[in-house]
Amino acid sequence: MSNKNESKDEYDFLYVDNNDALQKLCESIKDATILILDTEFIREKTYRARLCLIQIATDNLIACVDPIAIDDISALMKIIHDTSKLKVLHAARQDYEIFYDLDKKLPQPLFDSQLAASLLGLGDQVGYGALVSKILGVQLDKAHTRTDWSKRPLSHAQLRYASDDVYYLRQLYPLLKQQLIEQGREDWLNDEFQALCEPGLYITHPEDAWNKVKGINRLRPRQLAAAKNIAQWREEMAIKSDKPRRWILADDILLAAAQLMPKNISQLNSIVNIKKSTTENSGDAILNCIKNAFELSETELPSVARPTRLSADQEIIADLLMTQLKLVANEQNISPANIASRKMIEKVINGEKDIPLLKGWRYHLAGEKIQQLLNGEHCLQIKNNKVIPVEPS
Repeated sequence: MSNKNESKDEYDFLYVDNNDALQKLCESIKDATILILDTEFIREKTYRARLCLIQIATDNLIACVDPIAIDDISALMKIIHDTSKLKVLHAARQDYEIFYDLDKKLPQPLFDSQLAASLLGLGDQVGYGALVSKILGVQLDKAHTRTDWSKRPLSHAQLRYASDDVYYLRQLYPLLKQQLIEQGREDWLNDEFQALCEPGLYITHPEDAWNKVKGINRLRPRQLAAAKNIAQWREEMAIKSDKPRRWILADDILLAAAQLMPKNISQLNSIVNIKKSTTENSGDAILNCIKNAFELSETELPSVARPTRLSADQEIIADLLMTQLKLVANEQNISPANIASRKMIEKVINGEKDIPLLKGWRYHLAGEKIQQLLNGEHCLQIKNNKVIPVEPS
């Protein structure tokens, strides 16, 4: 275990790259009640992200743990999964995807500083560097943003860059927490934190992969069936080979194949930009997916939910509800986009109930007022060049 020191903010961090050092680290952090966490990973050439570094901070230490150099990090993961310890991360979803792949479970409880920052009006999906700059006045070094974290050895500068992610987050957390308390919002995000800890968010279902293909809602039902079959085949191949799905088949080629629905290799080869290697290696599999779509009865064909277009009057109502949303957001110093989108407002108008605006803190903050306005239970009025809510007469 080596001890490094560099100025900017001057601090020590540990590089943990062997089993003995890991055991010492685990002994040092076992009684900590808060773990500040981050990860470095690569996934450009794989289906699953490859974990390359775990950064961890407690009140009295900062460490970069090297899971490539260490045979077994289960002792550390046991501590990370200790439910008596709060885990603090920024934009936790990608890190949690990696943790789920490692252990098929997720660290709990969680505090996500990106979600907290949004609720405090500090920006929608604000990046870590921007948040550090905004609150702490520190400009983080971006020199190693595109580092290949799988390559060894890691330089001191790379490790310092990585350790900054938890060093400054350790300072941000109590400040964000205090602001939430002062504004009476300490518990507002609990449901969203818990949602990030649900395994279902990270479980891949190849049969549902078609839902992620952009532009798929333009297809007719039988074409949609072909696209669904091809997307499932592609996902299964990507998982099996641990390669990015686009390496198996790009989305535009998948959609083109579903639209054309070729019946032989010659027709498949006519698709613009399809690679010869694709038809040689996977042509039969793609054609089989399409053949299966041809064999479905009309009642078996899939469909996608298509958004209902608002009428001219409903568009005006949506504008009014957006005004109510902006009014609430302005009062609470929160970006309207962090509460609801225009599409979400349109869903309210169409009578949909299972949407974030009508749940949890969003409902109590804005959703209830929006529903009341929609139902004529209160009104908006312009007075002294301001929009104000009033009770209907």
